[in-house]
Amino acid sequence: MRCILLAMITLIMSDLALADDCGNAGPQMAMNQCTANQYAVADQKLNKTYQAVLKRAESPQRELLKKAQQAWMVSRDADCELLSSRNELGSVRPMIHNLCLTDKTNEREAFFSVLLKCEDGDLSCPISSANAH
Repeated sequence: MRCILLAMITLIMSDLALADDCGNAGPQMAMNQCTANQYAVADQKLNKTYQAVLKRAESPQRELLKKAQQAWMVSRDADCELLSSRNELGSVRPMIHNLCLTDKTNEREAFFSVLLKCEDGDLSCPISSANAH
């Protein structure tokens, strides 16, 4: 139980720096909306980068990439449900949930950005720079 609480506090504290724009949003409802907006921006960026990776991927990797992305979304959602579950009926729950979604989405976008920078001949990278359009 302590571990979950510590994870939530760490998530909130790390995200408060990210959510500085929302720190002055006012009442909880405004902070919830602000963090939802931050998540929407992160999600758009992720989708753009994901589409770029898909375009570069060859057929077998493209299908594996789609499968991995679907599994990641299930895992992301489950993790964020867990992290915000203690506040299920509280007004702070949407903010905690949105901060979690934003963090995980930013991490995934960074992962895809690395894939776009793979060098030719790097066999550890599933995306070839030769497929860049």
